Amino acid sequence: MQRFFPALVGLVIVLAVLSSCVFVVRERDAALLFALGEVRDTITEPGLYFKFPPPFENVVRLDKRLQTIENNDPERIQTAEKKNLLIDSYVKWRIDDPRLFYVTFGANERAAVERLTAQIRDALNASVNVRTVKEVVATQRDDIMREILENVARRAEPLGVHVTDVRLRRIDFAPEISESVYRRMEAERKQEANRLRATGGADSERIRAQADRERQELIAQAYAESQKIKGEGDAKAAGIYSAAYGKNPDFFGLYKSLEGYRAAFSGSKDTLVLSPKSEFFKYWNSPAGEQPAPATP
Repeated sequence: MQRFFPALVGLVIVLAVLSSCVFVVRERDAALLFALGEVRDTITEPGLYFKFPPPFENVVRLDKRLQTIENNDPERIQTAEKKNLLIDSYVKWRIDDPRLFYVTFGANERAAVERLTAQIRDALNASVNVRTVKEVVATQRDDIMREILENVARRAEPLGVHVTDVRLRRIDFAPEISESVYRRMEAERKQEANRLRATGGADSERIRAQADRERQELIAQAYAESQKIKGEGDAKAAGIYSAAYGKNPDFFGLYKSLEGYRAAFSGSKDTLVLSPKSEFFKYWNSPAGEQPAPATP
């Protein structure tokens, strides 16, 4: 047993040395191969690689996956109107040049996040400070995100970092101005409502006036038409009466007298104070309709 122990120790040492000469690069990693403290090679492809054992060569791995920077607290940014906005954003980034990244930050990703966060804050200020609240919230939001992405990507490139996307998730008013903004919005809505009511009232009056005018025109036209028809009817009736009177004047006189009697005695309480020998009663006094001769004294 004592004879095999040195051999076993030697075998363990050999295996340890061999294992220190082999390293694996995973798909999500990039590896920097250092030789005596200097970067000798940058490995970005996954696989099995060999190196000299420490301290001659060693390996530092960096995460090359896409990462996200999210602010826990929204940034307070001032607009061109001196209004404070609370802007919540996030940024997508990854290590593009492992050598540059290591020279700048070492293997400390937290330092990279802090540097990028500061750059994002500066880019936000540069884009929002020159715009109004309406432009930031509604009309130019996409332009702001594009400007921030270009600004941050340009400043991050010398750091070995590639910024792929910047998004503004939420934009709120600061608490001290929210109430005044809401009151102004309410006043604007009331003003717009009053304007619409006034416009509707004016349109209503105009429609009513037009309808009344058309009504009066229709009534006038109908009255003129009725008077015309009535006149034509009266003319025809007069013609008929004239023709009937020409054929039999005595009968016509009797007929007209009967109509007069009917009109005069239509009511139960009608009273006439007339002489029995008046013209009105000529058909009552004489069947032929002749007036009786006056009595001689």
